Amino acid sequence: MNSVPNDNRIQSLFNHQEKAFLEGENRTYQERRGHLLSLRKLILENEDQILEALKKDLGKCQFEGIISETLFTIKEIDHTLKKLKKYMKKRWVFSPLLQFPVWSRIRPEPLGKILIISPWNYPFQLLMSPLIGALAAGNVVILKPSEVSEATSKVISELVPKYFPESVVGVVEGAVEETQALLSLPFDHIFYTGNGVVGKIVMEKAAQNLCPVTLELGGKSPCVIMGNNDLDLVAKRLAWGKFFNAGQTCVAPDYVLIQEELYPRFVENLKKYIEEFFGKNPKDSSDYGKIINKRHLKRLESYFDKKGDDLIFGGEVDEEKDYLSPTILRANVDSPSMKEEIFGPILPIISVANFDEALGAVRRHPNPLAAYIFSQDNHYIERFIEEVPSGGMCINDSLVHLTNPNLPFGGRGASGMGSYHGYKSFQTFSHMKSIMGRGTFLDLPVRYPPYKGKISLIRRLLSWFG
Repeated sequence: MNSVPNDNRIQSLFNHQEKAFLEGENRTYQERRGHLLSLRKLILENEDQILEALKKDLGKCQFEGIISETLFTIKEIDHTLKKLKKYMKKRWVFSPLLQFPVWSRIRPEPLGKILIISPWNYPFQLLMSPLIGALAAGNVVILKPSEVSEATSKVISELVPKYFPESVVGVVEGAVEETQALLSLPFDHIFYTGNGVVGKIVMEKAAQNLCPVTLELGGKSPCVIMGNNDLDLVAKRLAWGKFFNAGQTCVAPDYVLIQEELYPRFVENLKKYIEEFFGKNPKDSSDYGKIINKRHLKRLESYFDKKGDDLIFGGEVDEEKDYLSPTILRANVDSPSMKEEIFGPILPIISVANFDEALGAVRRHPNPLAAYIFSQDNHYIERFIEEVPSGGMCINDSLVHLTNPNLPFGGRGASGMGSYHGYKSFQTFSHMKSIMGRGTFLDLPVRYPPYKGKISLIRRLLSWFG
């Protein structure tokens, strides 16, 4: 495949897949299963190459690359393979007795031509995970990897044609020009993961073709620490979730709201675990990644003053290596770091007097993609679940809710629309066709004109049999 296709190349690929789909490509259980097994084989046979690309793009260590990218994807493939026959089954549903003789069922059908656009922070997994659902549902797919994670994009564009016919899965590399060309085409579904600004563009372009979209965006995911806690374990789990992938995770805890009396001890525990995880100089740690590029590094630097009172810990920058150390800030609700999603290794911590003040601070922001609470008090936990609207939620840990394929993953409002993983992925890329069939040996005359004198009868029939 050409590394940078022009508009004609993209149109040709789209036409090729459209023709293949209309001819029945990837419809049967055997074909879908075969393509999922091909994706599994692609990962297993080329894992070292994929991990090397992730290291080059993000400084991602092998362990993080495996658990969050390659193994994560393999486990989702295995889950889908185990459930695929069940997913594809027609489902019989109850029919109104008034329509007797009658049967009703729901039949899942593939949507057709799918476009998947992935971001740069998990450039392999966030492209392949939705691909699993799209293939399982029987679609044909064009993948658009992020040009920002250049090495991973190149590996994907080289590997996919070796394991898939282009009629089923094609790859388009490139930047804005190629993305715009893709968005102009009449796909049957567009799946986009990224920021809200581009998400609005994707939705606007899709609307021109009446194309449905799934938008996986982000937001300022809050973390509330309240009540009687094991602050040592809280700090350990939070430090892991926040600084995983150098904080470049859409569901990373974005800021902390903590009771005033817990603040000093929590900060000390947090410092302890940052040093335990990454050493006294995280720049030398093989387990700590880098910022994706200099533009994002500059953005992150703008959130704090290196000589200011707000900097509690870290704040070290090496522009040559796109490095920013794990950083802790003393913040308030109006701090620069609280204006937008951070998407990096900076953790603002805000002290609050009570739980109501914490909830008030959370509500200042649009609905987040994730929300976290650490507490042993069920009253706080239940209120948090009830009163904080978010895409997903995790209690007494961070990030790990994504590992359950039985939990749909997605946002709401500014953090996205639609969801996926497990059966929800299959549903996202399927149309659930409703079908009713009726026998011919009985036909009630009350439904036909003339209607005079039939209203009371139809009311009785509907109340009895409807």
